[in-house]
Amino acid sequence: MKIAIDSYCYHRYFGEVYPNLEQAPDHQMSLDDFVARARAHGVQGVSIESFMLDDSSPQNLERLRGLLDAAQLELVWAWGHPHGLGSGARPDELADLIRNVDIAKALGAEVMRICAGGRLTRPESWDEHKSKLVPLLREAAAYAADQGIVLAMENHVDLLAAEVLELLDAVNSPALGVCLDTANNLRMFEDPMLAIEMLAPHAKATHIKDICAFRGSPREFGFWPSVPLGEGLIDIPRTLQLLRSHGFNGLLALEIDYLHPAHGTEEEAIAKSLAFMRSVLADHRSATHA
Repeated sequence: MKIAIDSYCYHRYFGEVYPNLEQAPDHQMSLDDFVARARAHGVQGVSIESFMLDDSSPQNLERLRGLLDAAQLELVWAWGHPHGLGSGARPDELADLIRNVDIAKALGAEVMRICAGGRLTRPESWDEHKSKLVPLLREAAAYAADQGIVLAMENHVDLLAAEVLELLDAVNSPALGVCLDTANNLRMFEDPMLAIEMLAPHAKATHIKDICAFRGSPREFGFWPSVPLGEGLIDIPRTLQLLRSHGFNGLLALEIDYLHPAHGTEEEAIAKSLAFMRSVLADHRSATHA
């Protein structure tokens, strides 16, 4: 398993600021800046959000791939934030998903995270939800398989853990697995460790994220802010142990979305989180060799 950063940790610097929760920063970042930050943090990989790419020309993709190769950073390409396929209600987005499979391939990624929906797109009927999604996911997985790419569908506050497994079973393709977000199912009032135990065997990518309860309504996003790893409600050491036990050898991509205001800057939270992850992995190695 390789320690990594998801570019969404810097979402404010790419123009996505949560209304009434965050303030816009005094400057913007480019993907070149993000790669430089990742190098400075000494990680082994990055997950890059597709909405942060402002130039998908072949020349720019070749340049970005060269930058990642020079930094020796493994890549997961990430498509679909915030609404993805709209929980099946946005079939027109399939074309953009497929376009991004080609981008992932051009950048040298072997895994592409996708969102089937988001926290605002989930319909009331699971039967309707599933029936609309499955054909789209089948077509996407078939195309990805032809390109040598594995799609990793995130539990994106749109799917309960058992529903994710139902979709995987219905599509039944080795080109479709899971991007395991460690915190999102708590935001849906599921036991987070039970969700992690269910999804870890199918993980092809991860968002390693910790959250806590804050203020307001637990049905609102702002109630569940991100905190540095090890300081919230998610059992990160147990999560990493489960991933290892199921043979996961991909990127442990730190993700911070809305950062709890008591926990400083993004850079401070990232540094604390990466130090915690390194410590946990070192403990696991020591226990293995004891």
